[in-house]
Amino acid sequence: MRICLVSETWPPDINGVAHTLSHLTNQLHSRGIILQLVRPRQAGYSKKQLEIQSELLVRGITLPGYREVRLGLPAPRRLLRLWQEQPPTVVYLATQGPLGWSARSIAQRLNIPVVAGWHTNFDHYCHDYHVPWLAPAVLNMLRRFHNGCTATLAPTQALTTSLAAQGFQRLTVMGRGIDTEQFSPRQRSLLLREKWGVDSHQPVALYVGRLAPEKNLALLEESYRVLLDSRPDMALVIIGDGPARQRLERTLPHAHFIGFVPHESLPSYYASADLFLFPSLSETWGNVVLEAMASGLAVVAFKHAAAAELIDHERNGLAIPPGDNASFHHAAVTLCQQPQRYTQLGDAARQRALEYRWPAIADTFLNVLQQAQENLHESAHPCSI
Repeated sequence: MRICLVSETWPPDINGVAHTLSHLTNQLHSRGIILQLVRPRQAGYSKKQLEIQSELLVRGITLPGYREVRLGLPAPRRLLRLWQEQPPTVVYLATQGPLGWSARSIAQRLNIPVVAGWHTNFDHYCHDYHVPWLAPAVLNMLRRFHNGCTATLAPTQALTTSLAAQGFQRLTVMGRGIDTEQFSPRQRSLLLREKWGVDSHQPVALYVGRLAPEKNLALLEESYRVLLDSRPDMALVIIGDGPARQRLERTLPHAHFIGFVPHESLPSYYASADLFLFPSLSETWGNVVLEAMASGLAVVAFKHAAAAELIDHERNGLAIPPGDNASFHHAAVTLCQQPQRYTQLGDAARQRALEYRWPAIADTFLNVLQQAQENLHESAHPCSI
């Protein structure tokens, strides 16, 4: 079986899509699957992973104000040539942009089944970037894109239900996994805590993610302020970068801004904290929630995406009704004052995370792709009666 992955992001990019594709690639390679990759060329990085048999690098453009995000440009002729010479069994589209549209078109022309992943709520971003009037048009474009595919994989049951109600078809749930050996309480580092100026009795509140408008960072600012009012001795640690960083550094002068952390070092940062605050409502999943839980942290998040799937409120974390900012503040403040409680929640969170392993996620992925291939074969060779 040969699978072609089409994506606008790839390691060493730091985001949920690149993270998911990297783990899927490792799993598929270990099972003897031949892999192709189509992606925009990354500035200063062109090394091909050993797991990838063939790779097509296409032109891309950088989004204004977001240098780390590249948009792949259409490449119909090059895709046609590649897939005529090395036809994949199935194509997986991790992008709904121009590159994804051209890949879908060429695959359909060559009668190759196409499965798409719903990795980003682009229609929601219209509100975060102050163009809400664009949301209906974006949603309509996404619906046409996904309904033209053999199947669409979404990370949660709640999301597939929502998408189905909006006219999306042929949806399947595929969650996300976690390496629970890598992300583990055993990665706790006293050296990191010393750098943050805390001892074993002082709590550390952590945020990991892009520093951008869609992450609901105003609530993060407010929560950190009320936490400091309650516990002036606690540390606030922010990992990530983006267009909102400079403003946050001005409004939260006491926080430790780490920037991007290499993936191999990230587990120590998680495990060295005590609380994880995640105010975003833009996620389709939210790998950071699962990473925090696997690291033994008590998570405060809205009951949305991964948090809705993973957190049993008051048993292995705190899942707040979406949009209830006052309850989010209250949950964070009360939790930081109760070390025994956040330790218990963190222990239970770890146990929940142990249920999410990448081999099982890869099984779901392969089953859907194989079914897409079989459906195409059956439609091309209908049984005679």
